[in-house]
Amino acid sequence: MTKSTTPVTESLKEYARGITGGLLFSLPMLYTMELWWAGFIASPLRLLLYFLVGIMLLLAYNHYVGIRNSHTLLEGITETVEEMGMGLLLTAVVLWLSGRITTTMSFSEISGKIMVEAVTVAIGISVGKTQLGSSGDEDQDEEAEKREPHLQRELGIALCGSILIASNVAPTEEIEVIALEVSNLKLLLIALISIILGGIILYYSNFKGSKQWVRKPETRSDVIAGTVVMYTIALVSSAFMLWFFSRFNGLAIHGILAESIVLGFPAALGASAGRLLIQS
Repeated sequence: MTKSTTPVTESLKEYARGITGGLLFSLPMLYTMELWWAGFIASPLRLLLYFLVGIMLLLAYNHYVGIRNSHTLLEGITETVEEMGMGLLLTAVVLWLSGRITTTMSFSEISGKIMVEAVTVAIGISVGKTQLGSSGDEDQDEEAEKREPHLQRELGIALCGSILIASNVAPTEEIEVIALEVSNLKLLLIALISIILGGIILYYSNFKGSKQWVRKPETRSDVIAGTVVMYTIALVSSAFMLWFFSRFNGLAIHGILAESIVLGFPAALGASAGRLLIQS
């Protein structure tokens, strides 16, 4: 039973790291108005050429650097198709959550916006699966288990990671546009996804640095507490950056909270994945 489930578990961890990489490397683009418009105005031929270039780049990366040490050409193609499919799906979800694609839009507008963004997202997914996993060195893992993380230090590093990642989009108008246009239900979904993804990065995905820098949870309550602290840091840093860049001027409490939640998405990635990367 264990042998049959292990490959599935490892694949799920790879997918989690891939999604994290896709978002880390492309979220500023997903939050960029110029790229929303590029997908809308680009001709079908230009979009197709851009998409094909993205596939060729993925094929090259998977062949020379990819997660499999040895693979056939067919396996490399399969990996590329899988990552591009994940990129398209992840892009569609983020654009839907942010209100950039809706059911009232034409198929050409929806597909154009998704294709423009998905190429970068797919490359990020491939890099995430390959580069963001923990080392398999057993001596390093044993040493990591003996090291006791320092709480104040980790809180400070999480705050640094949160600001580092979220500051790319904090000063932009897109945060305010998204926050004021999306429904309360989508705001709730953005918050839940931020919390769940951050928890997965810290405690499940075997993310690079997690064994060394995250306190090993003894109970489920420890996981919940650590995840809540991570998201609280993300919201506090988001609110601070938005206040600093005068994005709260003239807004009611709902608008302030909405903007903080929208920026809290990349901030949560920074407080979890960014925090681990800048220490590793």
